[in-house]
Amino acid sequence: MSAVRLERHDNILVITLDRPKANAINVATSHELFAAFRTLDEDPALRVGIVTGAGRFFSAGWDLGAANEGEAVDADHGPGGFAGLTEYFDLTKPVIAAVNGLAVGGGFELALAADFIVASTSARFWLPEVQLGILPDSGGLLRLPKVIPAPLAREMILTGRKLDADEASTFGLASRVVDPESLLDSALELARNIAAGAPLAIVAARQVLRATEGMTVRQGYELMRSGSLRSYRAMLESEDALEGPRAFAEGRPPRWMGR
Repeated sequence: MSAVRLERHDNILVITLDRPKANAINVATSHELFAAFRTLDEDPALRVGIVTGAGRFFSAGWDLGAANEGEAVDADHGPGGFAGLTEYFDLTKPVIAAVNGLAVGGGFELALAADFIVASTSARFWLPEVQLGILPDSGGLLRLPKVIPAPLAREMILTGRKLDADEASTFGLASRVVDPESLLDSALELARNIAAGAPLAIVAARQVLRATEGMTVRQGYELMRSGSLRSYRAMLESEDALEGPRAFAEGRPPRWMGR
């Protein structure tokens, strides 16, 4: 039985992790999730992905039952890394994590790998790995200190401190916090707002943002002007780069061609 459900909403792909009781992730589930994210990446009709969980858990993270049955702590979870997304560095399209409840350990790391987090008021985020004798090395150690204040990130990593939805919003982890019944609608609204933009511009913006992370402004400019960011050059030379200003001048919605 599949642990991942896919549902299309026009040009948006909703990926639901549905593996009772806690949406825990083993190697097989990581491969299923990667296949879903690859579908998003490769289907030209799809523009934005949403990943969420069924039930009260977004995800409890690594399946400790599988670990007890012999799955190694450093098992190969496939080309996308743990949960199919944490090491999918070449994914060209944005992903929204609609966190419906508890995002624990690797489940939190899955959410951190997304471009945006939309959180239910019932969402809770924490990294219990140190208490289990392991580390949150599927992105928690690397991504969390870049998103929230570093001292708070250290406290969460070293003590397992929990972050509720309001704190997640206050510290910039969550873009939006909404009632549970509004979660998917809010994530879809954000996805539609993103999808209204020019597709090549969205791909280029994501590449520039990720490539220049940690650089100075001067270094970022030098990289953009170097011509090595292919999606940025493709955007500059695209028909859509002409269509946008033309549509604005003519007072009509743009007709994006993606080329």
